[in-house]
Formats: sequence, structure tokens, C-alpha cells
Amino acid sequence: MPLCLLLASFLTFVELNCENLFDCRHDTLRQDTEFLPESPRHWTPYRYWRKIDNIAKAIVSCGTDSTDYFLPDLVALCEVENDSVMRDLTRRSPLRTGRYAYIMTDSPDERGIDVALMYHEFSFAPICHCLLRVKPVKGMRPTRDILYVSGRIITDDTLHIFVVHAPSRRDGERKTRAYRMAVARRLCASIDSIRAVSPEANIIVAGDFNDYAGAAALDTVCSRALTNVTAAARGSNGAKGTYRYRGKWGSLDHILLSHSLLSRLEWSRINDAPFLLEDEEIYGGVRPRRTYCGFRYRRDGFSDHLPLVVRLGL
Repeated sequence: MPLCLLLASFLTFVELNCENLFDCRHDTLRQDTEFLPESPRHWTPYRYWRKIDNIAKAIVSCGTDSTDYFLPDLVALCEVENDSVMRDLTRRSPLRTGRYAYIMTDSPDERGIDVALMYHEFSFAPICHCLLRVKPVKGMRPTRDILYVSGRIITDDTLHIFVVHAPSRRDGERKTRAYRMAVARRLCASIDSIRAVSPEANIIVAGDFNDYAGAAALDTVCSRALTNVTAAARGSNGAKGTYRYRGKWGSLDHILLSHSLLSRLEWSRINDAPFLLEDEEIYGGVRPRRTYCGFRYRRDGFSDHLPLVVRLGL
């Protein structure tokens, strides 16, 4: 089969939490002082550009499998600070020849972190997008907007894509559960609106939900005729989830597909390429190779999350 037809016969979707992809300039409207040159983390331009290159390499590596190589068509990113970061990632990193464009949020998150959708200009043509604001419930700080993008793929089908980064569990899972439910309800309302117009709409929901499969918020979203196709995803080098905490693997990251897309699903996996992993000294096994261990900088670090990869046939 000619290469051009092979490349057009599938679509590859990646989700990755970049773990604090901040630039090293202060935004006076955000609490970003942790990632500045004078901070205890000493987040210098050198470290920033090293991080940009490493995230780019992680994304590129998602396009490798046992039979061929391909650049991902769509990449949902969490924990990116601003437009400058996304411009550097797509235009001034190893991705610069990949012809990627992007759409991102500008959320009220206090730290200034956002979500973004990168797309290959030959694979996806945006039609419209909007930022879905999540109204805080009692005790909840302003959180990341949900990014909604609709666009056409090469078959002229329309995809409706949502990128989510739900509130963290930092103050305890039970205490913060209602915050993630608020995100789930906002997301469901938008999905319902799409389905009211197009009952068989092709919908992808991806991101860091800060919940494991079976949690109330995820079940609420899946009740809208969506299937978590990465719930059982595994890596080929020891990863049993996208995140490892105190020696236990679990996936806080998920990709959900509408039932109309399930017949196109070829496979889903965790990208645990060896260079994205390191030995776990205390608990044994391996874990994601992150940028900092505490305040100790790791030059060869990538993220504390591993990428999820889903391939759809067209």
C-alpha cells in the first residue's frame, strides 16, 4: 500500500500531562513563582528549553509501534502554562517540522496552568472551539476550563473533542470529590447539547481526570454513551498505568470514545518507552522519569505521567 494511503487509513490520538510545563517568566496575575530562575527550583531558561525538548521527544515517541512510524495526529496536553509555551513546543522544538497547530484555554486556575489540543494540519481541520468554564462549588478554587474543539478529519467526518484537567486530590480524595463532579457535570451538559443536535456524534474526551476508572466523576461522564477505552491500557516495558504513587500503578489519565467510534478503535496503549522510565529505588520496578524529585532537578526528566495512545481506523 502506498505510504500516503497508509497514513490516511488511521488516526492517532495522544493524551499527556506534561507536569508543570511553565516558562520562566513571571505572570503577575498568576501564582507561578515556583517556576522562576530565582525560586528554590531554579527554573532557568536552560531547564525550560530542556523540558520543551523532552516533552517533544515524548510526543514523537508515541508514533512508534512494532510495524511502522507515524507522527500523532492529535495530542491533548495538560499542565501547559500559556500560549508562549505552546508556541515554543510546536515551533522551536523537535516538533517544529511536524506541521502542528494548537488551540488552548486561558483559565482562571490560580497557578496559571491550562490544557491544549495540538493537531496536525493535514489530519484535522478545526471548525469551531470554545472554553467551558466550570462554576466552583463550595470550597473549590477556580479550576481549569474544559477545552472543546470540533473539526473535520480526512474522511470528512466531524470529531467533537473535549480536553479535561480536573481538580487534584491534593487535599484528599473524599474532600475534593465534589470538585471533580462539578467538572463532570459541566462536561456532560455540553455532550448533551451536541447529542441533541447530532445523536450519533463522534466524541472524544481526554485528559487528566485525577480519578481512577470507576470513580463517580468518570462514571458520570461514561453514562453519556462513552466508553473508557484506556481503562485497561498497559505499556510494553512494565507500566500498568500512566502514574505511579508509592509503588502502585494507576491511571489518572483517560481517553473516552463515543459508541459511534468504538468500531473504529484498533488499539490503545500506554507509551512506556524505556527512556521515559527510571528504576523505582524504594518500591522496586520502574516509574515515570519526572523532572524533579522533590526539589532535585533531573536533567533527563520528562513527566510524572506517561502518555496514552489510541489508534482509530478511518
